[in-house]
Amino acid sequence: MRAGRLTIIAAVLAGITFGLGAYTFGYAKGASYLTTDPAACANCHVMAEHYAAWQRSSHRAVATCSDCHMPHNLVGKYAAKGVNGFLHSLAFTTGRFPDPLQIREANRSITEGACRHCHEPIVAAIEPGSTGREVVVPEGAGPDTDARRQIHDGIVRNDDRASCIRCHVYVGHQVR
Repeated sequence: MRAGRLTIIAAVLAGITFGLGAYTFGYAKGASYLTTDPAACANCHVMAEHYAAWQRSSHRAVATCSDCHMPHNLVGKYAAKGVNGFLHSLAFTTGRFPDPLQIREANRSITEGACRHCHEPIVAAIEPGSTGREVVVPEGAGPDTDARRQIHDGIVRNDDRASCIRCHVYVGHQVR
């Protein structure tokens, strides 16, 4: 009889856990986070301002939140969604999140990579060597010629390259 009682207790606990998980997933609109619909990002009131700003941005017609904030491969995308989903749930459940919101370093790296992915021809032209393509700058070309670009001048090492989002921080969702 002891084994039967433990089985019943385990089944009840599993049922409660599954039930609470299913309820929470439904209440939090969990399925919407598996899509690329930008409105899903605004499910949480703290993101409403970012969503509204994205709707006014230059990227609205060409990029969704996932295009800029998720890796461009299937495994990386859903791994990042899983990690971010867990961390966001934890932060908002406990009320421990920075105000204003701050991007984590891992997500900053993903966003930087997205800029470079979509704007690869421009990056190749302004940051020699960053894409594996050799860009030849004519000898004697000064910073005011078309052959060189202002702040993007010079060959930049991979660990010291210019950051797109450092200067273009408001491009995607102009929250200031």
